[in-house]
This record gives sequence, structure tokens and C-alpha cells, in this order.
Amino acid sequence: MERLSLRLRIFLFFCLQGIGGTALVLLALFLGAARIEAAGPTGAFVFAGVLATFFMIALSAGIWLLFDENVAKPIEKLAAALRAKAHAGVSVELDAPYLGDLGPAASAMSAALSESTLSTAERIAAQTERLTADKAQLTALLTEIPVATILVNAVGQIVLYDGQAAEVLSQIHTPRLNAQLSEYFDQSALTAAVRKMHKTGRDVTATLHGTDKAQSYEARMKPMEGGGYLMIIDAAQVEISPDAARPIVYDFDLLNTDTDAAFDHKPLSKLTFTVFDTETTGLLPHKDEIVQIGAVRVVNGRITPGETINQLVDPGRPIPSASTRVHHVTDSMVAGKPDIAEAGRQLHRFAGGSVIVAHNAPFDMAFLHRHKARIGVEWDHPILDTVLLSAVIWGTTEQHTLDALCARLDVTIPEALRHTALGDAQATAEVLVKMLPMLEARGLKTFGDVVAETRRHGRLLEDLN
Repeated sequence: MERLSLRLRIFLFFCLQGIGGTALVLLALFLGAARIEAAGPTGAFVFAGVLATFFMIALSAGIWLLFDENVAKPIEKLAAALRAKAHAGVSVELDAPYLGDLGPAASAMSAALSESTLSTAERIAAQTERLTADKAQLTALLTEIPVATILVNAVGQIVLYDGQAAEVLSQIHTPRLNAQLSEYFDQSALTAAVRKMHKTGRDVTATLHGTDKAQSYEARMKPMEGGGYLMIIDAAQVEISPDAARPIVYDFDLLNTDTDAAFDHKPLSKLTFTVFDTETTGLLPHKDEIVQIGAVRVVNGRITPGETINQLVDPGRPIPSASTRVHHVTDSMVAGKPDIAEAGRQLHRFAGGSVIVAHNAPFDMAFLHRHKARIGVEWDHPILDTVLLSAVIWGTTEQHTLDALCARLDVTIPEALRHTALGDAQATAEVLVKMLPMLEARGLKTFGDVVAETRRHGRLLEDLN
């Protein structure tokens, strides 16, 4: 059967419908005729009609199941595989045995395109290697300059920070691209300095206090074209380990951030995501507790290196041994660690201004919502769930576990990191980054488009939980 062409396969479906329908109608008439003596002509006719209707409905349902299994589902799988290969760079097997020559033709086209782009990819790789070497050299040179550098756009968001600046910011809170600088430094002094800088068009010097009230820095601010500015802090004001890594973290696309667009109308590729995961004492959000939180930031479609949370949490109760066997978090590891109130505030601040993403988000968010009064925050962030995004791309008939998604998208979770909060958050972030262009290819360009589409698959989460 697998060797039959798609046209012949569909022709056989119609033949089955016609021949089977005719045979069933004749059978119904025969059975009705056998009841003429007992029920009379009218009763026999009605019986034959009802029986024929039942037979035709059953035949149609059977043929639909065959068509769905042999044609519709394989086409859906093939389309999803092509999207994964085209938009996520995933090497997938384009196997469609029930679709005749369509599968081999798709494979041949994919192979031809891969070969035609190979030489281009090699040239790009060579240029990328050179740029990477240049960046490493620039980073090494900047490391020798004893200043912390932060580039800020016209709306006060961080566009670039170097290793020294990361040390300064981390004393207040986790460094984050796209975060408002006022989240780190006292807003009144910062606003006054920026206003003076733009009014005079000259560099200004200001004393800035950290929002935690524990730090104070002398900073020089230099105006840039477009309304942004460069902040420089003498690194002598902060102790920096000579062995610490000092990469430059940046995304110059943030210089052109569109702040006027309504959130639902913002392009997916321009959003900031906080991808997180939790490990818990059990599977009951109404009574169990969080023991570990891991989070990763995705800015403009790219995972931002170094912007992570990996926090053990004291649950205030013993961790069951069955749970420890899964996530390997023990009572001794969480002893003396922050409780959910402190850890929750850290995550809330880390996720500020971003879309929260999780795999089976209702489960993880239920723990946070339960403790929102204790944490002292409202979890009012926009939320996306990678289970539902998977259903949008691959349909509801496929598996949507994190392991299944990683296998489908060539994402590798090191065994040592599986079932750790940060490891699963990192894997979910890599899955998200690969799914974003696939969603855009389906015509889901904005956050609002995606949310509207995922609502159609909400039942999946109800069944999962």
C-alpha cells in the first residue's frame, strides 16, 4: 500500500465510498424486504431507510478515519517537518510513506536547497569566525581599560554592558539587556542627570545611588545621537576579580525599540522573553513548594549569555525522597537559602517588562500565584506556553513533552542538567528560539496573533494537569 501514488490512494477512497455505499444500501433494502410480511410495505421501507442511513454514516466515519490516518496526518507532519527544516535549521527526516512521491520530492527539494546554501554558509562561517576573533580581541582590550561601560537607548533601556559594568549592576540586581537603567539606579538622580545632559548637549557627571540603597557610584554620561547615552563608571569603585570573565553583552537592535506599538501588535522577534522552570517538593501546586528556580532571558530572538537565575529555595518543609530522586535537590542543599518570598521577588524583577515563558506554564505559575501576597507582587506579565506553541505548529496529535520537543528540534539537554530548573529553562529557551520563526512562517507575526491561536488548544493543558 505504501507504494501507491497519492492520486491512486485518493481514488481508492472514493471507490470505497461508492462501492461500499451501494453495497450497504442494497443490504439495507434486502433486510427491509425480508420484513415486509411482518411490518408491511411502509414499515419495511422505513426500516430499510433507517438502516441504510446508519450504514452510510458508519461507512463515512470509517473512510474519514482511513483518510485522516493515511493522508491528512502525514501531510500535517510533512508540513511541520518542512517548517522545522526551513525556519529552525533542524535536520529532520522527511518521511511520508502514505503520500506517494510527495515525501521523496520534498526530501529532494530540501537536499538541493541545502547543497546550494552550503557554500554560502561556509563563507558566512569564515566571516563569522573572523568577527568572533575581532570581538574577542576588542573584549580583551576593553578589559584592560578600568571603566565600566553601559550604553542606554533613548527610552532608558540597557543596550550594551561590558564585564566591568556587569559587576557593578550585579551588586544591585542581575544585569539584563532591555531593562530600564532606573531599575538599578535611583530614578530621581538619574532623570536629573539625563535632563541636564540633553539640555546642555555635553557630558555630565552625577552621583548615582543603587536602588538597593547600599551602593553609590560616580558616573559620567555622554550623549549619543538619537537620544541615548553612554554611561561610564570608574571600575576602581567596585572590586572586580582579575580572573572574572568580562564579555561584552549587547543588542544594537534595542537602539531602535518601538515603544508606541500596543503589546499585542509587537512582532514576536522584537519581544523580550523570560523563560523559567521550577523544581518542587511534589506535583500539587496547592500544597507543595518550590525548591529551585531557573530562568533564562531571550532578547530579540536570541538567548542572552550570562543573564540567568539559578536559585535554590528553602521550601520550609522536608523534601520527599521521591522528589529528590527526580531533581536531586536535598534538604541540606536548600538549608539557609532564600525562601519563596525573596526568590519570588528576584524572579519578578528579573522578568520585568518581558513575556514569561514556561513549558506547561499553569503548573509553575500556580506555585507563584499561591504565594503572591507573601512575595508582595502581582504576576501580571504576559505568558506563553511552549506546550501550546508546539500544538500550533505540529497539531494536537503529536507529543508535546519537553523531551519530545527537544528531539524534534535538535536541542540537547545534558544529562546532568535534565530535571534541574536552569537546565530545563535553558532547553525551553532553545526550543522557543527555534519555534519563533516557525510561528512567523505560519502567519503568526505578532504576540496577539500567537495568543489567539494558542487559545484554541487550551484543552491540552487541562488534560496535562
